[in-house]
Amino acid sequence: MAQKLKVSLIGNPNTGKTSLFNELTGLNQKVGNYPGVTVDKRQGTAKLDNDIVALVTDLPGTYSVNPTSLDESIVLKNLLKDNSEDLPDVIVVVADVENLKRNLLLFSQVQDFNIPVVLAINMADQMQKKGISINIQELEKELETKVILISVRTKEGISELKSTIANFSDLKANTNFKSFCERIDSSYFASLKKISNRFSVYQLWLILTKNHDILLLSDEIEALKQFEKDVSLHKRYQHKETIYRYQKINEILKRTYSVNKEKASDLRSKLDRVFTHKFAGYAIFFALLLLIFQSIFDWASAPMDFIDELFAEIVTYLKGVMPEGMFTDLLIEGIVPGIGGVVIFIPQIAILFLFIAILEETGYMSRVVFLMDKIMRRFGMNGKSVIPLISGTACAIPAVMATRTISSWKERLITILVTPFTTCSARLPVYAIIIALIIPEKKILGVFNLQGLTLLSLYILGFAVAVFAAFLLHKQLKIKNDSLFVVEMPDYNIPSFKNVFLEVFEKTKTFVFDAGKIILAISVILWFLASHGPSSFDNVEQIVSAQYPKNMISQEELDKKIAASKLENSYIGIMGKTIEPIVTPLGYDWKIGIGLITSFAAREVFIGTLATIYSVGNNDEDTTTIKEKMAMEINANTGKKRFNFATGVSLLLFYAFAMQCMATLAVVKRETKSWKWPLLQLVGMGVLAYLSALIFYQILR
Repeated sequence: MAQKLKVSLIGNPNTGKTSLFNELTGLNQKVGNYPGVTVDKRQGTAKLDNDIVALVTDLPGTYSVNPTSLDESIVLKNLLKDNSEDLPDVIVVVADVENLKRNLLLFSQVQDFNIPVVLAINMADQMQKKGISINIQELEKELETKVILISVRTKEGISELKSTIANFSDLKANTNFKSFCERIDSSYFASLKKISNRFSVYQLWLILTKNHDILLLSDEIEALKQFEKDVSLHKRYQHKETIYRYQKINEILKRTYSVNKEKASDLRSKLDRVFTHKFAGYAIFFALLLLIFQSIFDWASAPMDFIDELFAEIVTYLKGVMPEGMFTDLLIEGIVPGIGGVVIFIPQIAILFLFIAILEETGYMSRVVFLMDKIMRRFGMNGKSVIPLISGTACAIPAVMATRTISSWKERLITILVTPFTTCSARLPVYAIIIALIIPEKKILGVFNLQGLTLLSLYILGFAVAVFAAFLLHKQLKIKNDSLFVVEMPDYNIPSFKNVFLEVFEKTKTFVFDAGKIILAISVILWFLASHGPSSFDNVEQIVSAQYPKNMISQEELDKKIAASKLENSYIGIMGKTIEPIVTPLGYDWKIGIGLITSFAAREVFIGTLATIYSVGNNDEDTTTIKEKMAMEINANTGKKRFNFATGVSLLLFYAFAMQCMATLAVVKRETKSWKWPLLQLVGMGVLAYLSALIFYQILR
């Protein structure tokens, strides 16, 4: 049986730590949550040699073990454990070759935990371009650990790193904190060490200053209380510690690290001048967004049509081979249309994630953060708020979690409250099918797809409303604002195909399976509610047949009327009829009203709901696609198409603004530790959605 080592990857943001994690683990990884918090926990297995397998944990990026955000505190919690079984066997600190001085501060702190540490200096392939040279042998001697030059992009040094991890017992676990203690206040730290023999003096110092005394026994906590009184002393000693660490790092780098600017052939500064230009920068960003949304429609149309027709053929095939009965009805009218309502949007969602992954891999996304900071500050946020707002185009849940990097509580709260306005991937299925129904597929100026431009305008609308809502909240919320904005500007890189593939695969899989489970469950419930009703439901067929004698209409027409009448008198029909007076002014009927109710579980359920309802209410042998069923739906009052331009715009606006996601509300409650803010979101966004849909329908009808 292979030996399994516990390996933790630690590093500053944008050092390539997660890229190294992907390289080591490949598809053998899983994403969960750390106990008690909603921060993502990424773990995977890596085969080091024939006998050794490593369980690799990718810890959140941090500049220091002295945390300023929830993400950073995870690193400290994983290193501050009194049980050796919970600690990693070896730590790999990933550093950026161009920012080694700052990266070594974190390394020096991690090294003081007395756990074997390997320093992996990434982006070694950039050294010649940057004019950088490193004396690795001398650096290893000074740091008293193994130092490996790696390049995740070219796979340089990866084999050596695996071998070093496998032979971690050859590494020395040491600490330099004792020398700092002597320079700061030797008697103070000597007294602190007497509190517990289970922790080093550095660990006790962090427990004291970061309020982690939950790790201590009752008598140890009592002993620690005498040190907790003088907060100003702690800050002064922490400041001195950081100064002494940097002094030592500077001395080491003087002997081991050099940069010759004359030999450098770097395009970074030239590219930055273009991408962060006060005019050109915004134009380039807008052009990239335009390209993304054109691609979502143009590239995805063929595979989407294929999937749509495939599911229609599956239903036709099942109708022909399966015997009549309840299970067959469930499969044909509930499960298959429900799953089809999710699978059809895989191409569009995968393309969206593909572009986001490429922008992050190249380093361009950090330039967007920097570029947008000036604008965001006017509306009560900062440049870091752009990351949640942009990542909200994938899903609002991780986007809300991403606000933890914002140090100011007011700016963080505002960002949490407005992030759900940005168009997430769950809205994309609704947008895509409604746009396809009401917007003609034609080119503007022979280049731009009109449907793609409509989709782009919805994304811009969501972002604009989010920013405006942030401005109103900034003016209304009476919360003290202590703003600090630091953004990392990584090097420009050629995207790694492996990293991009893993990101797209993982995000798309998460969307499909998470949405699929909800939609499948709701499809079964909807089928039951649409196929059953109160006692009067059983008499519908007799009543309709009596109204239309055999010579009056054909059997095909009679079957249609019976199916429609059954649906209207079913449990779901009764529910829809109950809320119909509320949604009629928006241009909706009771069927769409049911879709609005069920989509509160998840927005993308709306299409699956209509697919199920129309399947149950349609007894035609010639099975049509979801889009065709919606296109053929007739408004009984006007005799015209139900999904006309006015109704379509009304639906687009409703879903652009409504908080149709229970999971997001739950995460907001967890992040804000109060029901006050998610309820404010639910009511505020709901009122805005209803009023905007009402106004535009009444104008356009």
